[in-house]
Amino acid sequence: MKPFDLSKFKKETTKALKTVGCGFRDPSFWIDTGNYVLNYITSGDFEKGMPLDGKFNLLVGPSGTGKSLLSFGVMGKYCQDHGVQIILLDTENAVDKKWGENFGLDLDDESKILRFSVSTLDDIAAIISGFVEQYKAAYNDVPYEERQKILFIIDSLGMATTKVEQDQFADGDMKGDMGRKPKQLFSLCRNFLASCADQPIGVIATNHTYASQSIFKPEDVIAGGGSMEYAPSIIVALQKSKLKDEESKDKKKDIVGIQVDATCRKTRYTKPFQKATFNIPWDAGLQKYSGLFELFTETLKYKGNPVIQKNGSYVSYCDLKTGEQVWNKYRKDITEADYDRIMKDWKEVMENDASNTDTTNILEGMEEAEEPKTKKKKEA
Repeated sequence: MKPFDLSKFKKETTKALKTVGCGFRDPSFWIDTGNYVLNYITSGDFEKGMPLDGKFNLLVGPSGTGKSLLSFGVMGKYCQDHGVQIILLDTENAVDKKWGENFGLDLDDESKILRFSVSTLDDIAAIISGFVEQYKAAYNDVPYEERQKILFIIDSLGMATTKVEQDQFADGDMKGDMGRKPKQLFSLCRNFLASCADQPIGVIATNHTYASQSIFKPEDVIAGGGSMEYAPSIIVALQKSKLKDEESKDKKKDIVGIQVDATCRKTRYTKPFQKATFNIPWDAGLQKYSGLFELFTETLKYKGNPVIQKNGSYVSYCDLKTGEQVWNKYRKDITEADYDRIMKDWKEVMENDASNTDTTNILEGMEEAEEPKTKKKKEA
């Protein structure tokens, strides 16, 4: 049987349809989130974080959970250090120059970063579509690997208004946009993915959440409707609690920052619904190794045992390949080099012996939410 010439079909199709891409490609660039545990629950790799190439990534949560800090301050700095140009679309008018410079960002060089103060979703769509049109024209004949990498940071989608809302405000008659905003948000996501699917251009957007009223789906609801769950490649939901100074002698203990609980509600690169807890002290910022102890003692297991095992007041680590004990010490004596060794060992067993690895309790919240529904079916 003579095979059909697919290469000729590919050439003719891509030549006739300019908006169509062809072939498979893995992300060429990953954005470090600034925390090893957050990297792991989003990408399945301690060194990677969120993908750039044609991907829409979403950070959601209530006010004060570190969304702007992570998206612009930490990931923006990583991108700038690695030659990625940044276009910030600021709907909250909250990203001050001094605040950005505190993260080490160079905000004076417009060849590295541009900030637009925007108010409507129409503004966001116009800026992105206008840029992509110029970008494609400039790089039409340039190999993919040589094209400039671009990151759009939208902070935030929740504060963007619609033209209808603005007109009503001008008239002093606030009736609401009658559901137009969720449709426009979904349209924005779809059109970005369609236009940038074959380009080294990505989006990290932030959005607000509100408490769910459903007993069957207790996790917070993302503002903008259910459509916001479909388009992003990665959705990370954030919650916060007070970070207290454990070394303080004061019984009330001083509040020194926030403790962030992150749940990766959607990812295409590892198991979804994995959780991470990490600290953001106000005086030091995001801690890169924070949360690794809990991950290795409570979540990740190899051959049925936690990666780091608790033994009374001590904790011990046994080489994952040989089973020989490497160290037995107090938690406070674990060094960054110790964690580096464990992360390296875990990556090796994941590549060579993944069938013996396990991630516990990642679906616990979902199972609890589905339980009432199961009971109803049995009663019926």
